[in-house]
Amino acid sequence: MNIEHHPVVSREEWLAARTQHLAHEKAFTRERDKLSAERRALPWVKIDKSYRFQGPHGELSLADLFGGRSQLIIYHFMFGPAWTEGCQGCSFLSDHIDGANQHLAHHDVAVVAVSRAPLAEFQPFKRRMGWAFDWVSSEGCDFNYDFGVSFKTEDTAAGKATYNYEKTDTTEGELPGLSVFYRNETGDIFHTYSTYARGLDILVGTYNYLDLTPKGRNEDEIMDWVRYHDKYEEAKPHSCCHS
Repeated sequence: MNIEHHPVVSREEWLAARTQHLAHEKAFTRERDKLSAERRALPWVKIDKSYRFQGPHGELSLADLFGGRSQLIIYHFMFGPAWTEGCQGCSFLSDHIDGANQHLAHHDVAVVAVSRAPLAEFQPFKRRMGWAFDWVSSEGCDFNYDFGVSFKTEDTAAGKATYNYEKTDTTEGELPGLSVFYRNETGDIFHTYSTYARGLDILVGTYNYLDLTPKGRNEDEIMDWVRYHDKYEEAKPHSCCHS
């Protein structure tokens, strides 16, 4: 629909259309609640493999990443060895983590980003972006490969690589994803959920704002307008409250 030729109606006609759409919104909300309950009811897999990570203060186990909480969300951030900048899309998503983390940290949930690059290689980028969330390296262990976000050339060539639960012939060495873990009182750790590709959209609050507007996401290809937050043409967005 051409936004310049959008229907304009009376307030009464608008209210009738809006009320009809509200019924659809409520149905979607109920379906979303049902889907979330179904997700929580999924079976778990016990983690028996030992994974080691590098943090700012040394080596960490998977249990250490929980930070004393029982639930852990890991964002698989695309930052491969020898990269100088993180994935632009991952950076867009990560801009939303710190705000949520102010509340998640007080609700028994830890959020940690994990990348395959050595820790020292992405610290300058983290400082540049001004992020506070925990971000560790999985260099030297199989974590990224086991959770389907890093791919060995030989596996791709042999048709063994999978992404988002299906075979992939991707030439990318890294792709984004999110995995969730639970740690019980005896210290056992379980993998409860992972999602990839557009399953990550729900984490991007900016999309939810845009989806409420007349122009929506306003893109020809997914995320073609997204930049690192310090690389938009206007360094600071115009504000109606400042001259």
